[in-house]
Amino acid sequence: MVLAQRRSQSVAYLFLGPWLLGAIGLTVAPMVVSLYLSFTDYDLFNEPRWVGFGNYAKLFGDDPRYLHSVGVTLRYVAWSVPLKLVLALAVALLLNSLRGKGQAFFRSAFYAPSLLGASVGLALAWRAIFDTWVDTPDHALITIVLLSAWQFGAPMVIFLAGLQQIPRDLFDAAAVDGAGWWRRLWSITLPMLSPVLFFNLVLETIHAFQAFTQAFVVSGGRGGPADSTLFYTLYLYERGFTEFRMGYASAMAWVLLVAVAVITAVLFRTSRYWVFYGDER
Repeated sequence: MVLAQRRSQSVAYLFLGPWLLGAIGLTVAPMVVSLYLSFTDYDLFNEPRWVGFGNYAKLFGDDPRYLHSVGVTLRYVAWSVPLKLVLALAVALLLNSLRGKGQAFFRSAFYAPSLLGASVGLALAWRAIFDTWVDTPDHALITIVLLSAWQFGAPMVIFLAGLQQIPRDLFDAAAVDGAGWWRRLWSITLPMLSPVLFFNLVLETIHAFQAFTQAFVVSGGRGGPADSTLFYTLYLYERGFTEFRMGYASAMAWVLLVAVAVITAVLFRTSRYWVFYGDER
């Protein structure tokens, strides 16, 4: 018995080996190197020079464009994530009310834009459509927010799956008691759907902080006009791959990682107050 267990474990490790090698070589090792580089002055052409916390000190004390990029990114996240989730939930509710083959067709139609992802072609088309807005500092960021919200297909499908898992008996009983559509939505649908809503909220928040392609293409790679679309990731790219300040860019990457981790932890911490699971009393 013991020999058989050891053999099965060996087979499991054998199959896990390529994944472990890939994770170490492509994820863990680069992260360790970037953490080291964040404490150095490195330009790709000369040996890294240790500067300690110099890069981090300059980020928050001597780089106005960095702080501006933080503000632009926070505004983008605060606008795009709620708008995208509201649209996804609204369309999911509409599709859930449909019956028959029509649901499959409309579900595919609404999901189609999400298949394009953050493609360059889509961003170019969006720039052509909103050409006038893109060149206006007050409206440029709005165009990218609308582009993100338009691709609500992925959270919509997840919402739709969650809606279909809610027992119909709850709605029938509420209807017998005289509860209207809004009351059923507020008292049954949203509480029962809260785990799915929380899942989508966490994923979309993380994705929003990582947004890059849309801002790069729409702004022509400059974050303009007047730095109105200077996303954090775009500024990181500019520092690292245009100015070749890889140490500084690594410090920015680690600050972003820590910030996203903290925000995610806060979301998980606060979820106990509004996320309802079926096995809870």
